[in-house]
Amino acid sequence: MTDHFQLLRSLEALLFAASEPQTPALLARALPEGADVEVLLEELAGLYGNRGVALTRIGEAYCFRTAPDLAHLFAREQTQQKKLTRAAVEALAIIAYHQPATRAAIE
Repeated sequence: MTDHFQLLRSLEALLFAASEPQTPALLARALPEGADVEVLLEELAGLYGNRGVALTRIGEAYCFRTAPDLAHLFAREQTQQKKLTRAAVEALAIIAYHQPATRAAIE
């Protein structure tokens, strides 16, 4: 049981550290020979089924993603862009060029 648990931990670490989805063949290369990656992936998906992070299949590859039902937590507020006046742009240009700038230097 310990070997199986260690394989599961290793697979979890590989997926967590990966910057992009990983195929079972790629994961199998990193695990000891004879490890049944498909079974381990299914078990890992079951373990993460009710958590904030889910093991997601994208095409033929797997990765950890935020659980879809929690997407509302990441909704972004949209900001309204406003045009700057000529004076404001001029003041910002002075600040950028003469950094750090005092109020007296800007006026």
